[in-house]
Amino acid sequence: MSNSDTSSSPAPAYDVKVVKQFAIMTVVWGIVGMLVGVIIAAELVWPDINMHLPWFHFGRLRPLHTNAVIFAFGGCALFASTYWVVQRTCQTPLVSSRLAAFTFWGWQAIIVAAAISLPLGYTTSKEYAELEWPIDIAIAIVWIAYAIVFFGTIMKRKSRHIYVANWFFGAFIITVAMLHIVNSLAVPVSMMKSYSVYSGAIDAMVQWWYGHNAVGFFLTAGFLGMMYYFVPKQADRPVYSYRLSIVHFWALISIYIWAGPHHLHYSALPDWTQSLGMVMSLILLAPSWGGMINGIMTLSGAWEKLRTDPTLRFLVVSLSFYGMSTFEGPMMAIKTVNSLSHDTDWTIGHVHSGALGWVAMISIGTMYHLIPVLYNRKQMFSVALVNLHFWMATIGTVLYIASMWVNGIAQGLMWRAFNADGTLTYSFVEALKASYPGYYIRLLGGFIFFSGMLVMAYNTWRTIESDKVREAAIQPQTA
Repeated sequence: MSNSDTSSSPAPAYDVKVVKQFAIMTVVWGIVGMLVGVIIAAELVWPDINMHLPWFHFGRLRPLHTNAVIFAFGGCALFASTYWVVQRTCQTPLVSSRLAAFTFWGWQAIIVAAAISLPLGYTTSKEYAELEWPIDIAIAIVWIAYAIVFFGTIMKRKSRHIYVANWFFGAFIITVAMLHIVNSLAVPVSMMKSYSVYSGAIDAMVQWWYGHNAVGFFLTAGFLGMMYYFVPKQADRPVYSYRLSIVHFWALISIYIWAGPHHLHYSALPDWTQSLGMVMSLILLAPSWGGMINGIMTLSGAWEKLRTDPTLRFLVVSLSFYGMSTFEGPMMAIKTVNSLSHDTDWTIGHVHSGALGWVAMISIGTMYHLIPVLYNRKQMFSVALVNLHFWMATIGTVLYIASMWVNGIAQGLMWRAFNADGTLTYSFVEALKASYPGYYIRLLGGFIFFSGMLVMAYNTWRTIESDKVREAAIQPQTA
């Protein structure tokens, strides 16, 4: 099978407006989220730059950064690609343009609410789920509307077959809804304060069942749906193995959901639960690499395109980072390795090899494929700028994650170094001092990656403007 989106019958009038809106906001929120990331990286180098203002405090800006990059930048990329792919592969317009428009404006309102409430200190203190209960309810409403649009379009499809990208998108939509609703159950005590219905170790378990599967389904399954459509389209090749893609899907969604306890090694969680999370994490390596290999091998017979096509380079290099991250994650889930890596910068490096190398780069590559198509252009305004952006993104990512790997291993070794009499060899301040060179390099890498997003914004703006000029030129002259 291939992801063909053509047929002998006339092409239906697809809903392009909402895809354009989400694509543009992907670029906008990418700049915002990564700018906040650069600011908090700078705060770890020069703590006083927050001017001692509470809303610029690292503890308030850090969740703003994660929410902006994951749910604003990544979320808009997923909405755009989902709405585009489901129409093309099902050969039918979206089931409801109005409901799709509601998801766009609703999602932007949620992002703005997060950008206001988090710096003001309104937080549940749950990782990736910091937003308070009124915003959580709004997220659930918009997400359910998203599900109705997606699955409603699937139900009215013209083609009998459901292409594999839609399987990944569907699993991502259903699972994220379940994760969000269950983990966010809370008792409100005021307009912007609530308490979780869970307590103690149970709350921690539910949180990391949510937290790790937000990674597994929002940041992995959704973007794998993106990969299974846009890599073959950009390479102009069929998926290497359609059978492997189906095995990849069922194996991934069956195993990923059990891996969350590896975040809670050496905690109050029962030991058998920690061990189960470790074992499932190790098994997860197989389907993850199966998908990575399937994506890369799609280029069989088309490798020469990487020399001239920086958009394809973004997509393929993202798969390399995906493979690296999904090897590193199971390794870090092993208890003996985790005893070294836990609470160190190694974890930060691992997260960003996935977030920058996999999620951001495949999103950027997808937008570089989509935007010219959406605006009736053969390619972006400047392919040279796309190429420049590729190298900025790659260099920025490598600097970031390498510095955090070195920092993390050094921290883990220093923290557990003991003298003969049982006292600690190094104080925490000495470990922090040893980490400072890595913090400077991380700041540099993050700044280079952020600057690449500015290059993308300029290129996108010029592409859109050139389409407007072209449309004006072909308008009939009036007296």
